[in-house]
Amino acid sequence: MGALHRGHGTLLEAARRENAVSLASIFVNPLQFNEGADFKRYPRTEDEDCALLASFGVDAVYLPDRLDMYPEGYETRVRSGPGGELYEGYHRPGHFEGMLTVVLKLFQRCRPTRAYFGEKDAQQLWLVQRMAADLDLDIEVLGCETVREKDGVAFSSRNAFLSPEQRAVAPIVSRALRLCRERFVAGERGVATLERLMHDTLRGEPLASIEYADVVDERSFRPADGENPGPWRAVAAVRVGETRLIDNLQLGDAREGSTR
Repeated sequence: MGALHRGHGTLLEAARRENAVSLASIFVNPLQFNEGADFKRYPRTEDEDCALLASFGVDAVYLPDRLDMYPEGYETRVRSGPGGELYEGYHRPGHFEGMLTVVLKLFQRCRPTRAYFGEKDAQQLWLVQRMAADLDLDIEVLGCETVREKDGVAFSSRNAFLSPEQRAVAPIVSRALRLCRERFVAGERGVATLERLMHDTLRGEPLASIEYADVVDERSFRPADGENPGPWRAVAAVRVGETRLIDNLQLGDAREGSTR
């Protein structure tokens, strides 16, 4: 959706490295926003974005406007199914429906062999992979590792909304996830214990407000439990001031204790 940063750069590098031709699109998709004010204030930096894309050697950029994507009378949307009803789907009603709709439309317009998405939006990545498989799209949907700043904060277009004081607080999110993973690697398999560790860490910061901090089964994006050995992933959404930050870390297979 634009406001590109170093995290997007890993997607561009992978696309250039693994394909003969690489394409990118920039479109601030109104269907993904359940708050009108959030849509209006989302950063729009098209000139800078196109310059960055050119610097990465992208062969073409698609820049549709709202009427290009949703002409008068448009009403069809893609539902996410149960895998999109919790976490981001619960806290942002309609978000995944809008995301899947625009992604499917973009896939139909350029018919890619491969598509690259960041692991920072882990539930989004899972849903796009699920859609590609369920709808026989014949597209390989690949995830690229989350890129972080030196203090652990995941790169995000929304980081620009943080005040200096809020930015100093933002590392608490990745810290809570890392502590969860450290406890998992040390052998802890109690989901409630792992989640309580994240919540206790986040509650220690007065400027942070927790929306969720949970452990999920990556195969279904539903809550992890002892009957679903994983791989498990710790996921979190936290508001710092008015800015909503999401992040996640893979924990590993609960039977083997593997991690990455």
